[in-house]
This record gives sequence, C-alpha cells and structure tokens, in this order.
Amino acid sequence: MRRSFDRAAETYDEFAVLQKEVCSRLLEKLEIVKIKPQLILDAGSGTGSAIPGLYSLYKKSQLVALDLSENMLQKAARHGGFFRSPSCVCADIENLPFANESFDLIFSSLSLQWCNDLNAALLEARRVLKPGGLFVFSSFGPDTLKELKQSWAAINSDNHVNQFIDMHDIGDALLADGFVEPVMEAEMMTLTYARVDDLMHDLKAIGANVTVPSTAARKAGLSGRTVLNTVRQQYEKFRCNGVLPASYEIIYGHAWKAKAETITIKLEDFARKT
Repeated sequence: MRRSFDRAAETYDEFAVLQKEVCSRLLEKLEIVKIKPQLILDAGSGTGSAIPGLYSLYKKSQLVALDLSENMLQKAARHGGFFRSPSCVCADIENLPFANESFDLIFSSLSLQWCNDLNAALLEARRVLKPGGLFVFSSFGPDTLKELKQSWAAINSDNHVNQFIDMHDIGDALLADGFVEPVMEAEMMTLTYARVDDLMHDLKAIGANVTVPSTAARKAGLSGRTVLNTVRQQYEKFRCNGVLPASYEIIYGHAWKAKAETITIKLEDFARKT
C-alpha cells in the first residue's frame, strides 16, 4: 500500500477530484461542532487537502499530518506558512506512534477503508484522543465502484476491486471499541467517464488497488487484451446518456471519547450479609 501511494504522489492531486470533494464536505460538518482543539491529528492526510480547511476552522491549533506514504507527506508539508505548518509523521493509523490522550480532534478523510484491521485503527484513535475528544471521518461503503465490480465478475470470482465495510458495521465497531454518541450517514456520488479505461487510469493515478489485466489473465487463462476487452464490454451495460457511471458510496461518521470513564456498581454489592 505504501509503495502504491508513493508512486501516486505526483499525480494524486490532479486526479483526486472525488477525494477532494469528500474532504471538503467532511470539513463542512465540523463547522457546526462547538470545539476548540489545541492539537489535531490529520490521520491519513495524503497530500494534505484537509490542512488549509482545518487551519481556517481552528486558527489557534497545532496540527500533525500522518500518512503511510512518505512521498504524500512531502506534498502535505507544503501547506501552511512560516509561522504555522504541519508536523509530518510517516506511520500507520493502525499503530499510532503517539502517547495516550494526546489529541483533541482526529480528522480522517477516506483513509479507514485501507486498513487491514478496522478495530485496530478505531482503538488507536480512541487511545490517543483526550477525554471529550472528537473523531470525525469518512470512508467508502460496499456499493463503491459497483459497476466495475460487476464487470470484473465476468472474468472470475476473485475480488478485483477493494471490498469496503458497511456503514452500520462501522457504527457498531465504534460502540464496541468504546466511543460514545456515534453518528453515521451516507450518500452516493457518481463520476462519469467516456471509457472504462479512463476510470481505471484515474484509479491507478491516485494509488487505488484494482487488479491489472495481466494478473487477472493469468488466473483466468486468458490474454491480457481479452480480459480488458471483456471488462469493457461488460461495463458498456451501464452506459447512460452517452457516459459510463462510476458510483461511490461515501460514509461519514463522528464519535466522541467519553469525558470520564464511568464505573457502575450495584448497590447490593455493599449490602451486609445477614
């Protein structure tokens, strides 16, 4: 994953139209939340699209930009000015290199879907949040790129497109991992293309993991050209008004770390035995 995003760092901003829009919408959701964070973690910052918005919302805060890709972080480091710039940390959101209760706000736009272990990432977020801290995030839902998934299904039953977690399962995981007052919502966004090749080119340019034809061809016993032509033909079934749709299910969520741990003790535990 790191190698994929390192390679995509130079082209990411040019092709990440949807990612920038989702980030902007997630920032808008923070405008109605009454918090004054001193230290913010941008978890999975990529090239730093969220940094100007976070600085604008919280003018007295400090910010740490964390990403798995060092090349992405080099882009993120360019945001800010001489007196206020992000501290950049190359690390995994499933294993955060920070002390307990460090941050007032964790912002994570379209990063959780790349985790191998969602619970590990959520537990780490809760660990490094201060009591009363806020975790706000966006992710992809299972209907993301459904047209491309169905087109690849004509080749074989392998997963050629990343599989994403349902909104309700993420909400349940937040509660199970100790967050309180989780709020989840979802929307569908659609990009359109003239050719399916353009879609796959864009996905490669932002570092997304879609199986290349040569890999699929070896498994199916077909030539790479045959595999790609089959995918093209299958995708044509979705053409509408002269363009091909690419659907994205966007999940938004936020949850809090409780201000103080609550211990419940039954009154009968103190009752005298007679």
